[in-house]
Amino acid sequence: MKKVFVLALLAGFAGSVLAQQSLKPEDVIKTRKAAFSFMSWNMGKIKANVDGTFNKEQVVAAANAVAAVANSGLGTLFVPGTDKDIGDQKTRLKPEFFQQPDKAKEVGTNFNREANELAKVAATGDVAAIKAQFGKTGATCKACHDNFRKD
Repeated sequence: MKKVFVLALLAGFAGSVLAQQSLKPEDVIKTRKAAFSFMSWNMGKIKANVDGTFNKEQVVAAANAVAAVANSGLGTLFVPGTDKDIGDQKTRLKPEFFQQPDKAKEVGTNFNREANELAKVAATGDVAAIKAQFGKTGATCKACHDNFRKD
C-alpha cells in the first residue's frame, strides 16, 4: 500500500511539472496570482471569524483551502523569467527568488508546514489556538513578501 501511495504521489508531481511546462510564462504568472488571491481571500475569512463572530465550519473550510493551495504544487508556478512583467501580466516577484533558491525553499517549506498545521488546528474549533496558528501561518506569508515580493 505504501508503494502505491508513493507512486501515486510521484505521478502527481510529474503530472504537475508537465502541466506547468505547457503553460506560457504569462499564464504561469496569471495562475500564480490567482492561487495567491484565492488563498488571501480564505485567510481573510479566517481572520474575520477569529476577530468577530466565530463559525467553525467557515474556518475549517477556509483553512483546508489554504492548506490545499500550499499542497497544490504551488512551487511549480515559480518559473525562471516570471519575475518580469510579460504581456498584460504584471508580477511583483523579485529576481532574488531565483538568486536565493535555498531561502526560497525555506520560506515555501515553512508556509507549507504552517498551513497544514492551521488546517489541523481549525478542526479543533479552539478559537485561541486557531488565532495563534493563523498568526504563525500569516508570518510565513510575510516572510515571503519581505524577501521576494516587490512593493
